[in-house]
This record gives sequence, C-alpha cells and structure tokens, in this order.
Amino acid sequence: MTLTPVPLLTNGGTHSAQSFRMMVRDLARGAEGVTEGSDLKVTPLTVPAGGVLVGDGSGVIRGRAVPWQGHYTAYNIGTESVPVAPTGGTPRTDMVVMRVLDPEYEGTRNPAKDKIVAFEVIPGVSATATAPPPGFSAIPLARINLPANTGTITAAMITDLRRIANPRRERRIQMIRGFPYSQSPTAVDRWADWPTEARVQVEVPSWAVTANLVTQIGVRFTGNPHTRWRHKFGAMFGAEITMDDDAVTGWSRENIMLGDTPQITPALRGTVQTLSLQTNPLPGSTFGLDVNGGSNCVFDVEFVEGVL
Repeated sequence: MTLTPVPLLTNGGTHSAQSFRMMVRDLARGAEGVTEGSDLKVTPLTVPAGGVLVGDGSGVIRGRAVPWQGHYTAYNIGTESVPVAPTGGTPRTDMVVMRVLDPEYEGTRNPAKDKIVAFEVIPGVSATATAPPPGFSAIPLARINLPANTGTITAAMITDLRRIANPRRERRIQMIRGFPYSQSPTAVDRWADWPTEARVQVEVPSWAVTANLVTQIGVRFTGNPHTRWRHKFGAMFGAEITMDDDAVTGWSRENIMLGDTPQITPALRGTVQTLSLQTNPLPGSTFGLDVNGGSNCVFDVEFVEGVL
C-alpha cells in the first residue's frame, strides 16, 4: 500500500490505528517531547529513598520500531512512583523515560490488560546521555547519576532531560517614530536612562522561560562618541555594547543595535515589565550625541517556552 486509500474522518470509512498515529505526527509537526514546561517532571520521592516521582502532564512519542510508525500521545494525572535499583561498589547512571511498547510492532503486551506506555528506568547509560538508546520508542525525562553504594535518590543526582515538543513562542515588535530633541547625558562612568522616551511596556507570558531582545535605535552624533549602551528589562540589565566612532567634525547618524537573551524568572512571568535603554559615556570621550524627530527606535521582543 502506498497512498492511504481513505482519509481520516471520512463517513463510511475504516481507519487503522496507524492513521491516527500519523495524524498525531502531523499535528506535532514530527516533533516529540513533553507538551508544556511543567509536564512529567522527575523529582525525588517525598521522603528520599530508592526511587523517583514523575509529575503529571503529557507528551508525544515517536514510534521507532519501524519507519512510518507514527506518533503516540500519553498523559499522567497525579504523580507516579518509579523504583530505581541501588548501586553496588561502582557508580551507575540511569535514564528515566516514558516508553511505548506497541505489540503491533514489538513485544507481546496485550492492550486490553497491559500497559502499552510506562515510565521506565534504563540502567547503565552514559553519564552524559541525553537520549534513549537507538530504537527505543521513548522520550527522555531525566538522568540519574548514582554514586557507588547508594540506594537513596536526591535532587542533586537528577538531571532534567525534558524537551518541549513544540514550544510556544510569542513575538511583539513596537516602534517609536521620532523623539523630542534630547542630548545624551555626559557624566562619565555613570549609567543613565536615555533616551528617556525609549521605553515600552511588555507583557510577559506565564509560560515564558527565555526572551530574545533585539533593539535598534537611530542617533545623531559628532566628535568621538565612546559610549556604552545596554538594555534594562524590569530589574535586569543586558550585555554592554560600545558605540566607538572615529572623530567627525560634522554631524552624522548611526544605528545602534543591542541584543540579549535573558532568562525569565518565576517572578516575571505573568507580569508587565518596562523595557528601556541606558547609556554610559567612557572616560576621555568628547562628543555630541542626541535624538530628535528623525530618530526611530524598534523594540523586537520574542518570548520562548521551556521546561520548568
């Protein structure tokens, strides 16, 4: 068989399980992983012992037993305890995964009474492994590095390996066209909010883990402007860049570009923050620097979801 003869959701048609798995594959855009940032997180037992807890959430798993097996969806409600065997005289690294064993392709489990998807511990993986062994229809959740003679799992032994199948992204571009005439502060080695009108209010999504900040502002200058610039986002400051032009006797224009990728802390999520610019002249700099009606500023902000 090549082309599927009856598309899904056709009246009177009969559809195989593979057809639905291929629909999941298409909807997931071929990706796999957890659905949202807090899904299926691995933590120690409430009273640390020989096992871990997997939290609630869902995920998408690509079938790897045969080509074109399709993707599976699975979810966990509540927390599930997963035992981890103790070590002997040598250390060991294990991997916790969510694995599918579909008897249509591998194994002998009976879907009517057996678990087809389960949390599984793969023992003896590499200490730097980030993916299940080849051929496993599974997504990685965590790696556990156990010292020798250890039967108790602590948080320090757990490395989070989760990845979001299709992380959410939200991009906003805000532009300021023209400024009231304003000269740059000249106090050396002192950061100042300038231009004061170069600021926007930004809503931070509740799921954001990182942000991509790119700002471009047009300025006018003369002389030898050795001036540092940086973003100010809420209470965070971005990386410093330096405007360093050769001395000019007349006035010239230049575009300043800044870029940062700050981590979004829990306190910032779901809030509104101010994004603005700061400048700081370097010692020995002699210049004129201003913005006016011909100066524009573009704030380009993209938030990206990640595991929590």
